[in-house]
Amino acid sequence: MAKKLQLEDRPRLRNLAEFRYELRRFLQFSEGCAAEAGLHPQQHQLLLQLAGAPDGVETTVSYAAERLGLRHHTVVELSKRCEEAGLIHRNEDLNDRRRIQLQVTAKGHRVLRVLSEAHARELYELAPGLIGALSLICGPNGHRRSDRRSTAAARGDCK
Repeated sequence: MAKKLQLEDRPRLRNLAEFRYELRRFLQFSEGCAAEAGLHPQQHQLLLQLAGAPDGVETTVSYAAERLGLRHHTVVELSKRCEEAGLIHRNEDLNDRRRIQLQVTAKGHRVLRVLSEAHARELYELAPGLIGALSLICGPNGHRRSDRRSTAAARGDCK
């Protein structure tokens, strides 16, 4: 039998709901912006992760799968579609043909620059709501994290 919602849970849930709402507003903007540029949202996210990879990081299919939260075979297909659209190059590793390096093309960088500028403007508008909602969650009565890598999903708390 489910526990009845405790009175002290309501503010926490309200804060989480507000943050989720603000985050969803940005994601909806992002998805619409990608569509206006002729991309699927996942194509935009792939370009962003590849172009934004730290120096020295190999932008392989495995790297992209990890960063996008997608399965390896899904990123293989996504990268093929992006290559067909002229947004990325797929290069086989000469030492291990199973490893595919992904690189953003000049066209991909042009599209990404336009999208990134639009996203920066939108985030400037949405930032107060996002920061306010997140501050309520992480404030004095919120739940603070000392280890960023320790997520609820990694612990299995969300299953």
